[in-house]
Amino acid sequence: MSELPSSAKIVVIGGGIVGCSVAYHLAKRGLETLVLERHQLTSGSTWHAAGLVGQLRTSANITKLLGYSVELYDKLEAETGYGTGWKRNGGLRLACNEDRWIEVKRQATTARSFGLDMHLLSPKEAQDLWPLMNVDDVVGAAFLPTDGQASPSDITQALAKGARMAGAKVMEGVSVEDFVVENGRLVGLKTSAGVIRCEKAVLCGGQWTRQLAARAGVAVPLFAVQHQYLITEAIPGVTPNMPTLRDPDRLTYYKEEVGGLVMGGYESNPIPWDSSNVPEDFAFRLLQDNWDHFEPLMELALGRVPSLGEAGIKQMINGLESFTPDGNWIIGEAPELPGLFVGAGFNAFGIASAGGAGMALADWVADGEPPFDVWPVDIRRFGPNHRDPSWVRTRTLEAYSKHYTIAWPFEEYRSGRPLRRSPLYDRLLAKGACFGEKLGFERPNWFADLAAGEQPIDRYSYTKPGWLDAVAREHKACREAAVLFDQTSFAKAMLVGRDAEKALSWICANDVSGLPGRVVYTQMLNAKGGIECDLTVIRRADDRYYIVTGTGFATHDFDWIRRSIPKGLDATLIDVTPMNAVLSLMGPKSRDILAAVTESDVSHPGFPFGTAKEIHIAGAPVLAVRITYVGELGWELHIPVEFAAAVYDALTAAGAELGLVDAGYRAMESLRLEKGYRAWGSDIGPDHTPLMAGLGWAAKLKTAIPFQGRDSLEAAKSRPCPRLLAGFTVSDPRAVLLGRETIYRDGERVGWLTSGGYGYTIGKAIGYGYVRREAGVDRSFVLSGRYELEIAGERFPAEVSLGPFHDPNGERIKM
Repeated sequence: MSELPSSAKIVVIGGGIVGCSVAYHLAKRGLETLVLERHQLTSGSTWHAAGLVGQLRTSANITKLLGYSVELYDKLEAETGYGTGWKRNGGLRLACNEDRWIEVKRQATTARSFGLDMHLLSPKEAQDLWPLMNVDDVVGAAFLPTDGQASPSDITQALAKGARMAGAKVMEGVSVEDFVVENGRLVGLKTSAGVIRCEKAVLCGGQWTRQLAARAGVAVPLFAVQHQYLITEAIPGVTPNMPTLRDPDRLTYYKEEVGGLVMGGYESNPIPWDSSNVPEDFAFRLLQDNWDHFEPLMELALGRVPSLGEAGIKQMINGLESFTPDGNWIIGEAPELPGLFVGAGFNAFGIASAGGAGMALADWVADGEPPFDVWPVDIRRFGPNHRDPSWVRTRTLEAYSKHYTIAWPFEEYRSGRPLRRSPLYDRLLAKGACFGEKLGFERPNWFADLAAGEQPIDRYSYTKPGWLDAVAREHKACREAAVLFDQTSFAKAMLVGRDAEKALSWICANDVSGLPGRVVYTQMLNAKGGIECDLTVIRRADDRYYIVTGTGFATHDFDWIRRSIPKGLDATLIDVTPMNAVLSLMGPKSRDILAAVTESDVSHPGFPFGTAKEIHIAGAPVLAVRITYVGELGWELHIPVEFAAAVYDALTAAGAELGLVDAGYRAMESLRLEKGYRAWGSDIGPDHTPLMAGLGWAAKLKTAIPFQGRDSLEAAKSRPCPRLLAGFTVSDPRAVLLGRETIYRDGERVGWLTSGGYGYTIGKAIGYGYVRREAGVDRSFVLSGRYELEIAGERFPAEVSLGPFHDPNGERIKM
């Protein structure tokens, strides 16, 4: 073994397929890179991976990353001279009931939206591609010709060789034991061969990542789960170019291997590793075969591939794989420790993901940001509940068990609940709340009419889910009377210090100056002008601001703000989320209700839109913020948690005769769609500038105040936008818009919906999406086209708008 160098610019920890991909891409960029592997390359989970490579995901950019993997694997053997076992033999997915068939047809539409050529097949056409299978119960199938399969160990060795060819060094037999931290930043690693200084490290330790990261105080929520598959002897009729096959209704998958088959699956009762930490010497090791546990999958497989019953079994593989609580992998710079990056938790599709994940992570390390928005896999999507191994274990097992179940729209996880609760939780539960969960927080999604016998239980569907009538009631009440939303789960922070205004002026695109009490809706931009945060800033004093953002964005947004504060400024961000409950009182009668419980002046002249002031309700101090996300007159009421119940009771009593009702997040979604309000993570994000999103009015470009991203926005103003966000409505009552439906303009595919739902006031399905054109897009181009939306393979005529569908002039919010 070579002697450990004293320093390296970047150290990659772990020599599995992801670590080697990161090293390959870093070295290709000319960066000094060292890979440290505790045992030998591929010795963790990589060597026993099944090796199926599929591309389609629900996110365009994650699909793009998996497509990049395919493109990389196409050329890797020729580049390195090392055989990879890669072949583009395509991938089949079966549907065996009508609900699954709707899902598969929607997946085919999503594939077209993202530029993939997925074909819908009849059972006979699918059988022609895979003659060994019985199709008696098959309703239909989808075929993606560019999917494939690879030899995991070989493709990893090829990546490692490519990394070496580009200048990277790989050292085996060296374990990383701890981190060297100075002034809150990673500066080195303690290894079994001594200390090595580095500028950055990339932790790609597979199922050991969580326990090693914890030594630096970094949370990486993943858990090791047993995953079994078998390899048969040669089977007559199995040919080398047979597609991979996924049969989710039977929980199983298949691929060809040396004339035989690999068959495995995702059972509903997974077996976790029996302790929190995987032994450090668990290299090139498998677990004892568990035929009793595998037998139900085998019975399901025999119904699909009867010849399996006559095949000899060459080997059973029972290995450990690391899974995450939401089934997505984890990449990015740890918010707890600058300089430490993570690439882990690949949920048994690490081979498919590794090429793209390695590229994105290498760019992130080199450039300080990923090449494009990767929010679905960003490490900052997690919160405090993800720091508890017990909670992570429970939720991860549920995520594993749902790997092949139908992905119902708006489906909620059930495990690990309830955890974080509003002080009003019990009250709302007694009133019929059906709760959802976000970052561990229980939030009312809708309210059942208990008096009428309605039960607060979600009934999922691709056509008419069980909560539609309840959401329609709440939506109507907000438009005609008033509603109360419990939004206690909002992420809330204080930015304090004598330079608070100067710091926020740089970080925020909008102008946050002004007197205490001013409320500003703003974006925070990256250097390219993309929207990193979308939130509300309230000036409380000369030296402090109160910042409110979405529940799920707490870690991300607060990390962004902290990293963006210019050096040398006296400004500190403090998370105050647990301190305040939030009740949003919205609707045309909200002023009458609020006036009945406070002596403060809540008239429009006395309390105009976009202002905040402290009032008192039922003896409680309340920060009342006049703002809206539903397009109606209303206030957010931020209340110290110990007063929340008293304020709620006072409001409900005062509103009883005025039609006040409780409402949930599903009504809020339909209300905001009618009003055209954007949602970060779907409609807007780091790939979209305010100019593209119709939010240019919220950027202080008419002032001379510098801000992060300003130069890019200024430059963008002088050229056509590559895309513009537009709203669409579909009158056909059969249309169900969920997002990712394909947008056609004059018969040409120009984009896809970023979000969708139903507008109960206008009585139509509503969706939003970017209209794209290489030559650029302007208002005239968008509005002059004839539009259709493809939903599950069928095209529906659609009307387009660049303004809100409800109250386009904003008269109702400023009553």
